[in-house]
Parts: sequence; C-alpha cells; structure tokens
Amino acid sequence: MTTSSAESESPFRARPALSDEVAVGLLCRGELDVLGRMPWSSNMTFLVDVHTPDAPIVQGVYKPVEGERPLWDFPAGLHKREIAAFELSRTLGWNLIPPTVNRDGPFGEGSVQLYVPTDYDEHYFTLREEPAHHPWFQRLCAFDFIINSTDRKGGHILLGDDGRLYAIDNGLAFHDEFKLRTVIWEWAGEPLPDDLVADVARLLEGGLPAAVVDLLSGAEQEALLTRAGTLIGRGRFPTDPSGRRHPWPLV
Repeated sequence: MTTSSAESESPFRARPALSDEVAVGLLCRGELDVLGRMPWSSNMTFLVDVHTPDAPIVQGVYKPVEGERPLWDFPAGLHKREIAAFELSRTLGWNLIPPTVNRDGPFGEGSVQLYVPTDYDEHYFTLREEPAHHPWFQRLCAFDFIINSTDRKGGHILLGDDGRLYAIDNGLAFHDEFKLRTVIWEWAGEPLPDDLVADVARLLEGGLPAAVVDLLSGAEQEALLTRAGTLIGRGRFPTDPSGRRHPWPLV
C-alpha cells in the first residue's frame, strides 16, 4: 500500500501497548525530543518523542511552566495539577487520565503526558451516544466535582486507538474556591453507583496519596476532601441550579 506525502511526514506514531506503570517509567527516564507545537493550545504545548535505550519510542505531550499564560485565579505551575489529576485518578482506581509525570525538559520543568492517538472528530457529545461509555463518563463526572474542574470541555475527552477513553487538559482544577464548569450534566441529581461511593469513601478513609499532597497547597487538599465528602454524603451526582456551570466553548 502506498502512503501519501502528508501521511509519511506526520509526526505522530502508533503507540505500543503499555501498562500505565510501564508508561510512567518511560516518561520519567526517557530523553525528550521536541517535534513541534500542538495546535489549538492556549499555552505552549509540545509533541515529544520519548527515547529510552531499552524500549520502543513513545510520544508525550510536554507542557513547560515557562510556556504558561499568567492567570489571575491560578498560580503558575499548572503542570502540577495535571500530574495531581493523574495520581488521584490512579489512587481511586478510575483510570481516567493518561499517565502524566513531572519532568525537566528542553524548556524547563513541566508535565509530560502520554500522547493518545485518537480521532479528533470524536468528543464528549459524540461519544456519549454509546451507552457502553456511560459508566466511564459517570466516573469522570464524579471526579470533576472532586477535583473542581473549571474547564471540562467536550473536546477534552478522547477515544484512544486502544479503545479506551481518556480525559486530558486537567490543569485548571483543584482550586480551593468552588469553580466547577463542565459539559457533563446528564446524570445530575441521580444516585451515585455504589462502587463510586465505595471508592471515594476509601479515599477519605486512607487520605490523599503523598503524590497528590506534594503537588497541592494545604487549602486545596482540605477543599478536595470536603468536596469528596459532600459528594458521597449527598449520594447523588452534582446538579447545577444556576445553569451557568458550563465551559466556553463547549468543545
């Protein structure tokens, strides 16, 4: 089969089958080779090849602190929130976020997240039509309340070529003031599934993992645990009586 010039010059690679644990190891120790800027990003975001001598090349999305636009309501260092989201999802056993690590890269400290090959025509508003995805979306709905996601757009949800769903762009989260904005309101007011309640109760009993504690302020940690307790105390998915807790644009 012949390949077009555009396809042959694409910087994106097929991703080898990896467990999250293996991917974290590769992202932490591999050498980063910047291929170019990712489109449609408000902050500087780069596609990188991650080279290790004993493993296939994987690709990552590198977000250096130096490339962030200053925000009035979040301090610099949004990469820490990206990593905290992955670590909290992993602790809960919900597997929502691609493996994400802290790295010193070509443009300084930042996060590197495993790149998810995907069809960018798919997003929340297309993927929600498949009932098999609903349990995953319910976990993400609960998760976004707990982390206080302020910008859960439909385009931040990807269907990987491995068949898994992933939630990306989690830097605007974990604020100690309630700022929830999301597109996921389909289950508002409905009872939480028992397994989600049990997972959050286990988090509250065991406390936040050290990997999350090290990335958030004391006030942010306290607010996170308060939101988690409120969620399972009510036993229902969050509602939006104001009708204003949506991001813009929606996708």
